[in-house]
Amino acid sequence: MDLKDQIKLIADRANKLKEQIQTEEATKNAFVMPFLQSLGYDVFNPLEVVPEFIADIGIKKGEKIDYAIFKDGNPTILIECKHWAQNLNIHDGQLLRYFHVSKAKFGILTNGIIYRFYSDLVASNKMDEKPFLEFNITEIKDNQIEELKKFHKANFNAESIVNTASELKFMNELKNLLQQELNNPSPEFVKHFAKQVYPSVVTAKVLDQFTELTKKSIQHHISDLITERLKTALSKEDEKNLEVKSNEETNEEISKVNTTDEELEGFMIVKTILRQKIPATRITYRDAQSYFAIFLDDNNRKAICRLYLNGGKKFIGTFDDQKKETKTEVLTLDDIFDHSDILLKTLVNHEN
Repeated sequence: MDLKDQIKLIADRANKLKEQIQTEEATKNAFVMPFLQSLGYDVFNPLEVVPEFIADIGIKKGEKIDYAIFKDGNPTILIECKHWAQNLNIHDGQLLRYFHVSKAKFGILTNGIIYRFYSDLVASNKMDEKPFLEFNITEIKDNQIEELKKFHKANFNAESIVNTASELKFMNELKNLLQQELNNPSPEFVKHFAKQVYPSVVTAKVLDQFTELTKKSIQHHISDLITERLKTALSKEDEKNLEVKSNEETNEEISKVNTTDEELEGFMIVKTILRQKIPATRITYRDAQSYFAIFLDDNNRKAICRLYLNGGKKFIGTFDDQKKETKTEVLTLDDIFDHSDILLKTLVNHEN
């Protein structure tokens, strides 16, 4: 079971059980420990996952953090847990204090539903105020799972994570800023666009007018993007359905095809004619219900001719420079030799 499936199971468990979880300890047992296990850590190995890790803070001795994940004998990740219903905004200071006196490179603050990942990207050994990764496990996105995979025991590399965490942190902040502007455009945001389209001075009255226009324009643009995406998705689905239908029809047609000895003899005659110019291995055929087609290099865009030998009358179909087919009756298969010139000319056209 991959990480995505494991996280989904934990999310489903959280949705079903959270109302019955009354304590912080129960939150850790029901939600947080399974989460750490999904990342490959042995929560029952005290050398790998240390519960109640002691972190002395100044004159305060014996201060404990809920979990510390160790690697090579040193703490690498500190984890502070709260009851699932608690607001994490009032608890980040506690993790910050622990982080400051530890050698750990990462800190996680969680209530079993919301997970916030911190590091010291701004100042060494001082935990950043804002997390570089945050998600709700019941609404986690695929791109967040990809970031979470970096914390799996099998993949964990502190230096590598730090190198990408800074970019991720600023991207998240920019996304949040854009979201705020899209929902409630600031005067500076509105003025930036109004100046580029309004022919005069942007007064307070004009700014009010453009605030509403900006919101509507954003909504319309997003709607257009969604519509375009839907059209593209539907178009691809239609193409896929047509391809499946075509394959089914082709398979059905193939099942009804019966290649005759006469058709194979006609193929050998064409092969003999073309053998003057190219190796025989480059001449191939595909049989259909209504005709027997002969190709160069098994390429349906390089048809040499078609043989119509299964009806009352027999024909050979040859092609001109514009690939237009002309059907000519043949009384016997030997009459195919009479078309040697056009067959060789068609071959030359395909070679060029």
